Amino acid sequence: MATTPGLGRLAFLILLGCIACACGASSAASTRSIVALGDSVPRGQSCRCTPYPELSADGLSRSTGESVKATNDSVSGYTSANVLAQLNRNPKVIEHVRAADAIEIEIGANDVGYRKSCGTNVSCYAPRMPALKANLGAIVRRVKQLTTGHRALVVLLDYWGVWLGGSYAKAHGAAYVAAAEEITDRVDTAIKNTARQSDSAYVDLRAAFKGPDYAYDETHYLSRDGDHPNAAGHRKIADATETVIEKALGFR
Repeated sequence: MATTPGLGRLAFLILLGCIACACGASSAASTRSIVALGDSVPRGQSCRCTPYPELSADGLSRSTGESVKATNDSVSGYTSANVLAQLNRNPKVIEHVRAADAIEIEIGANDVGYRKSCGTNVSCYAPRMPALKANLGAIVRRVKQLTTGHRALVVLLDYWGVWLGGSYAKAHGAAYVAAAEEITDRVDTAIKNTARQSDSAYVDLRAAFKGPDYAYDETHYLSRDGDHPNAAGHRKIADATETVIEKALGFR
């Protein structure tokens, strides 16, 4: 059958339009989203540097060739209860999490923050642990509920120390160091167990900062307040997190 010249040109233009739309959709689909939730660590307090959520997104963009953006919804001073409230009541945070490919969560240190009334008495902090464990589980469940319908990775990060670390901790004496290590172990165990029980990814920052046996001095990764990471510390966290995300999400 002979083709009418005018109709043939129209069909060609329509085809070009479809290809352009498909290319645009493919480009948009290749943009990945990371959302960070948590406390002053992912927020970048005391660092005056780019914090690790943004660094991890930039690093993944370079290593994978895909566009990866970060939305940092962490808030200094937050506890696990605060993050859970964000996920239930904050429309912007809910929207961000719903669209995310990966959600980085680091929370728990402020739940058992050092208090003069307890000092180095570890048992004084123990009553706070059940609520922390329950909130961690509820946070992950809520994130997974919000991301139902698409593949999203939950990444739980622990702490090298929930109180002062390195030489800053040693300056407060052996009892402080021992108590800080014990409290950190309890918090990190709760985070690790939550990750295992919920089939979430886990980043061991104690190993990243202190070595596989947790024996190295992490002072060189800390800001002058002795509590928060410096620029090198945030870079170290980002490197560890990038590796987990890239492997789990199957970036090309």
